[in-house]
Amino acid sequence: MIICSAQELSKMFGGNLIFENLSFEIPEGARIGLVGRNGTGKTTIFKLLSGAETPDTGMVHLKKGAKVGYLAQIPQFPEGTKGLDVLKSAFSSLLRTGERLKELESRMGNEGDPDKLNRLLEEYGKLQDEFTLSGGYEIDANIAKISNGLEINALLEKDFNQCSGGEQTKLCLGLILLQKPDLLLLDEPTNHLDIGAVEWLEDFLKEYEGTVLCISHDRYFLDHVINKVFDLEDGEVTIYHSNYSGFVKEKEERLLLEFQAYQEQQKKIKKMKEAIKRLKEWANQANPPNEALHKRARNMERALERMEKIKRPILERKKMGLEFEETDRSGKVVFSMNDVSKSFGDKALFTEADLLVHFKDRTAIVGQNGTGKSTIINMLLGNEPCDSGEVRIGSNVKLGYLSQHFTVADPDARLIDAFRDEVAVTEGDARHILAKFLFYGPNVFRKVGQLSGGEKMRLRLAQLMHQDINFLVLDEPTNHLDIDSREVLEEALEDFKGTILAVSHDRYFLNKLFHKTYWIHDRKLYSFEGPYSWAKEKLAELAPHVSTEVEAPKKKPAPMREKEERPKPSISIEEVEKDLEELEGKIGEIEDKLLSLTELDALQELYSEKESLEKQRDEKYDLLEECL
Repeated sequence: MIICSAQELSKMFGGNLIFENLSFEIPEGARIGLVGRNGTGKTTIFKLLSGAETPDTGMVHLKKGAKVGYLAQIPQFPEGTKGLDVLKSAFSSLLRTGERLKELESRMGNEGDPDKLNRLLEEYGKLQDEFTLSGGYEIDANIAKISNGLEINALLEKDFNQCSGGEQTKLCLGLILLQKPDLLLLDEPTNHLDIGAVEWLEDFLKEYEGTVLCISHDRYFLDHVINKVFDLEDGEVTIYHSNYSGFVKEKEERLLLEFQAYQEQQKKIKKMKEAIKRLKEWANQANPPNEALHKRARNMERALERMEKIKRPILERKKMGLEFEETDRSGKVVFSMNDVSKSFGDKALFTEADLLVHFKDRTAIVGQNGTGKSTIINMLLGNEPCDSGEVRIGSNVKLGYLSQHFTVADPDARLIDAFRDEVAVTEGDARHILAKFLFYGPNVFRKVGQLSGGEKMRLRLAQLMHQDINFLVLDEPTNHLDIDSREVLEEALEDFKGTILAVSHDRYFLNKLFHKTYWIHDRKLYSFEGPYSWAKEKLAELAPHVSTEVEAPKKKPAPMREKEERPKPSISIEEVEKDLEELEGKIGEIEDKLLSLTELDALQELYSEKESLEKQRDEKYDLLEECL
């Protein structure tokens, strides 16, 4: 069953065509990741599906009665509205029913007329059944589950309009999850969540009964949640039936096959053009001119015109050109904290904390939001004093800081001027450098205040790359960057000759680059000589009384129990193994043929046959497990 379909959608903004004749279908219960580079139109698709925008041409069809949940922008609430009130608004109809039930209870207690009492009892019975079936008695439990998971308990009694943008986003995400829409549209849901809340959200979405379509640049999140990818590229959607890692591999294979097919067609077109040219020459050289040869040349020309031309696939997209400049090295100890304690009012962030960063270290600081990660960065930068202990910067340290909240003094300044304020180069050199960061032509004259979050991050990276620094301090550096840009940033950081200290919630980024992890937990700063995943395991051993993860929602009975209760299949292990050997042999033969074939039709046919055989092989392996 299809819950939503888009037919031949087209949309333009400011004279720029975002996409044209775009069509796709969303099956009920699907878990889909909408991926693509920044600016390809992913958020525009969400706005069209939710009805927040209307397409220039084409139609969006929703299943009758289906509810769509999408946080397009932060909604307005009256002054004095608490965070809890925002979450309760998901149950406004049920809460009105609850108030009516209380009113009826009060009236029944005071009613002396038997006929009126019967009418009140009848209405009360119907409303109570409706209230019970709709989950009226589980409202508080559902709110508590979402609040604990997203770690927003501290915001429940806070005035919504006094909350920061990130806090308002988290509350509104909680509101949408409580509304339980049939089609849930999540645009970068992990941006304002810490690691524990992200992992809770992954588990929540796995158990979600509706359909989920999400935009995210968090590769681990996509791998854990989705089972299908919509790849938006060049105004077209290509569908892949796998998680993100499978999509990356499958797309690479597809592009290579398409490029091979394109090359073969180009060879064929070249031969046809040469043949047409020769036929015309032979026809004109004959005396009298040979009309039959002219006719053959015309037929070949018509065949060439009718041929469906394969577009040249782009194997390498333009990416940011990140490369740090060489600089003098710092001393052995770059940054240290000894017995440092820090509190804000009655709230203690951490006590007697020790932290040591050596030259060339790759050190990460992780922990839940509000535990003091950014406070450590601020103490390092000299923006915040410690209550006790010692914070020290090493010798010859040249520090470069990348904040997740990048601001400039003058929002009306041109992009190129903001860049040259930090990097002393000529305008021509500045334009060459900015082009490596995907700012082309007139884009360099845009006002900084008009830049998106991702564009501001690219501008700040451009400034950092061309400054004399040997100690990089990064606060959520991957926020607002698309996946391609994250990969380029990771490569540049791997090649950086200095020291890096980072605060991040991107688990892929943490595991790939950082070999030392400091974890703020229960007002203590723990040190681990390993990446995030290793630190998470070890923290559970050091602090077993407190879980490193938020309590996950209760899961359905594991399928393994059902498997145990089923009788073992009658087929023998030897028969299954024999079938597997035959399938592996056939797949191997097809793979050999794929390397030698050049005809597109034959390639596609063989590829389909290979997919079918691989599916059979997977089924046989499942059967083998049941036999054991």
